[in-house]
Amino acid sequence: MQQTIAKPVSIAGTGLHSGAPVRLVLCPAAADHGVTFVRVDIEQGDNLIAVHPKNWVEASLCTVLRNSDGASVSTIEHLLAALHGCGIHNLRVEIDGPEVPILDGSSAPFVARILAAGLAECDAPVRVLRVLRPVSVERDGARASLAPSDGFELSFEIDFADQAIGYQSRSLQMYNGAFLRELSDCRTFCMRADVEVMQANGLALGGTLDNAVVFDSGTVLTPGGLRRADEPVRHKMLDAMGDLYVAGHPIIGRYEGVKAGHALTGLLVQALFADARNYEIVACDARCSARLPGANISRKDMQLSA
Repeated sequence: MQQTIAKPVSIAGTGLHSGAPVRLVLCPAAADHGVTFVRVDIEQGDNLIAVHPKNWVEASLCTVLRNSDGASVSTIEHLLAALHGCGIHNLRVEIDGPEVPILDGSSAPFVARILAAGLAECDAPVRVLRVLRPVSVERDGARASLAPSDGFELSFEIDFADQAIGYQSRSLQMYNGAFLRELSDCRTFCMRADVEVMQANGLALGGTLDNAVVFDSGTVLTPGGLRRADEPVRHKMLDAMGDLYVAGHPIIGRYEGVKAGHALTGLLVQALFADARNYEIVACDARCSARLPGANISRKDMQLSA
């Protein structure tokens, strides 16, 4: 069955790039509604932005959606990853600004609030996107690809010059709460020098050591250090979970990312949808449903309080 949340959830925080306060409310939605953002601060024109490939806008630092009237919402990847990982297929997200709050830089605060509110079934089968043919995109030595698979798999490789990161790789089968246990608490990361450049150019104005892991010449500047030894590559996988959910459906396929970012994974989704022979959208049977990321999850899958 499709799922939504059992009751509304209100979340407030600060935008990573704008530094401005923002509040959003996760609202239950009926079967086949999908996930939509509603810019409640926009009083004229169309303020509804559906999570759909047609609304994707290429950006390098975050994931952005924009509707035909120009209303947009950005930095949605950590929230979408939480929805993907929790098996939320229908949701209305009311937001009073253009950017989702960064919170601690991971999906964990969203997941904790969603699980505390509880999940509710919608009276309709889950419709999944099944990858039928391999699709791949490359740019500047980075690659992202999707291939047919019996379930949803993620594989990622990164390679950074900073010795505190270096080369990291990981592969996961994304079912039975794997997202909650393995990825949800992994934070966004950056180099100190990059933060200084971004802030000088009016970006990452809300970035602090409380919402990102900051590296500098082999040292982790963020108090408390890493949550996991390979937190950077795990966060890249978290980002991919969110970026792929722009497809509007859970995906049955294998994703591989090599030095990929938001833009490249977004371009991969566009390439997937560019040819109808690449995929099919079908009702998910019981066997398929049991292998989706949100199947059989509970609060015990993550050691976080609501």
